[in-house]
Amino acid sequence: MIKRVIGKSGQISPSPFMNWLQPVAVDAKYGSLSFEYTIRKEMTNPVGILHGGVVAGIMDDMMGATIYSMELAGQYVTVNLDVNFFASAALNDHVLARTNVIKKGKKIVNIDCELWLKDKDKLLAKGNSNLIRTGN
Repeated sequence: MIKRVIGKSGQISPSPFMNWLQPVAVDAKYGSLSFEYTIRKEMTNPVGILHGGVVAGIMDDMMGATIYSMELAGQYVTVNLDVNFFASAALNDHVLARTNVIKKGKKIVNIDCELWLKDKDKLLAKGNSNLIRTGN
């Protein structure tokens, strides 16, 4: 499903939040995604840099989408999200986000996500999350 939207932007997801972020899908493999984002004014904080909440939102949304790349049965929700911030991005910067499944258990999947400033090859933030399958 995700491979069909590689190179596309706009309404590519059932997630309204992901569509608001307007990512461009760059790559999709089993347990790994790469999306690119262009920083818009409404994604910045009062100092004019990418808002930390948007960084966390990008990571959370991408980690959830990574579950879809694995075609797992059931619905998964975030149990925790840990984000470390290393650098900033500004208006019109291009950010590349990459996810990678670290461990898939029977009910819990652990996923890492890194955000990079694309043009400068600089690590902006690194996050980790556990997602748990709900229901059966």
